[in-house]
Amino acid sequence: MNEGDYFTLDTPVSGAIFKDKGSKFLGFAFPIQSEAAIKPLIDNLKKEHHAARHYCYAWQLGVETIIYRTNDDGEPSNSAGKPIYGQIVSKNLTNILVVVVRYYGGINLGVGGLIHAYKTAAQNCLNEVCILKKTLQTELLLKFDYKYLNKVMHFIKEYKLTFKTQKMELVCEIKLLISKSEVSKIEILLTEMQGVNFKIL
Repeated sequence: MNEGDYFTLDTPVSGAIFKDKGSKFLGFAFPIQSEAAIKPLIDNLKKEHHAARHYCYAWQLGVETIIYRTNDDGEPSNSAGKPIYGQIVSKNLTNILVVVVRYYGGINLGVGGLIHAYKTAAQNCLNEVCILKKTLQTELLLKFDYKYLNKVMHFIKEYKLTFKTQKMELVCEIKLLISKSEVSKIEILLTEMQGVNFKIL
């Protein structure tokens, strides 16, 4: 895997079920881009499953800098959120929220039973997801006189770089998106290209 590659969900997955002693555990997974997205998703599950007893979850965001949280939602400490998070880590996923909704069946499972149930519900859910490989990108700004346009366009085509914005005047400006793993190589090539100024944004 290249530096800057990461794995996340393609689309949400809902309702993977695990049952134990009358309790029912439903696993849900969502792709997220920010912490702000988490509460509305959980609130929505609480509305859909208003008869449930617990809504335990774990999430992870980021690639170069990772942040994560777990929540046991009234279950014994570390018996729910932590095993859910363990499944996120084992699948090497990020930018993801996993929620396990528990309908209580009247029989206590004990801490060991709860850990197994929440882990299994999360695992069942993540076994159903469509995993997407993504690449961290950065912006590259090119500035050059119009007479160098053909040379620059040839370079962009050769290395399959992605346009973001372009301004074609006497002095041209083109903003490109490049994967972080390619930055060093592209910088070296541009340094050798006469008449083109560049800046990594």
